[in-house]
Amino acid sequence: MTLESTSSTGAADPLFLTTREVADLLRVKERKVYDLAAADEIPHRRITGKLLFPRAELLAWIDGEGQTGSLERPAVLTGSHDPLLDWAVRESGAGLATLLNGSAEGLEVYDQGRAALAGLHLPEDAGWNVASVSSRGLTDCVLIGWARRARGLILAPEAAERVRDFSDLRGLRVVMRQPGAGAAALFDRLLDTHGFSPSDLRPYDAPARTESDAAAAVAAGEADAALGIEAMARQFNLPFRPILSENFDLLIDRRAYFTEPVQQLMTFARTEALARKAASMGGYDLAEAGRIRWLSP
Repeated sequence: MTLESTSSTGAADPLFLTTREVADLLRVKERKVYDLAAADEIPHRRITGKLLFPRAELLAWIDGEGQTGSLERPAVLTGSHDPLLDWAVRESGAGLATLLNGSAEGLEVYDQGRAALAGLHLPEDAGWNVASVSSRGLTDCVLIGWARRARGLILAPEAAERVRDFSDLRGLRVVMRQPGAGAAALFDRLLDTHGFSPSDLRPYDAPARTESDAAAAVAAGEADAALGIEAMARQFNLPFRPILSENFDLLIDRRAYFTEPVQQLMTFARTEALARKAASMGGYDLAEAGRIRWLSP
């Protein structure tokens, strides 16, 4: 995937410049550009052994606004839990630390500069995630599709016969998710759509913080239902009633995108191994994986 920005003329401007292009821009010899990079006096990256220069940071540096060496984000993946992503982080050897705290909290952590990327599935009136990230005034980041996931009701076997859709949950023990989780926001929307409130349910004692935690509570007989994803219902061999298909996206800092941990994960995401894993887990559609869904100013 090539990241590009669009100029006012409609032409695509590269986000990264080569040594020759920087030399032409600065009107110096290429040797001088190498010297500036070696002294860490100019914004640059080394990607697969090649020296590249982030265009936006370089222009800010020329204007006296840029700072080198102070904008690095930690190699942390925050936000919502996705079992396929969790597996990919481990299998790719990317070395990313994970902070699974829900979509809304993850977006806040990202906005504070404490993570390189965030997994999101925030429901919106016209889709998923795009309005949530664009409304925060974020810059130098990109929202990339990870997968579409089948979401619905994960049911205890004894509850499966009586529950055909969301409106049948009245009076049942339902696993809730923590405030700020994308699933919690979606659950509130579904409650409103079907005309009832949390008081019509028998909530499970503690909120589940991950997709696997929610399904595990149902499998253990501690709850009758959870709003979860098909992959987790399959893993625990539980009945599943699909409701909708949701976008799970990755918000990635454009500078962090070209660091080794993120590149390792994104390269692995294009492999047959990940496609096979998604198929075996079930409930995943990778047709739009890797597509840029939103690009910040």
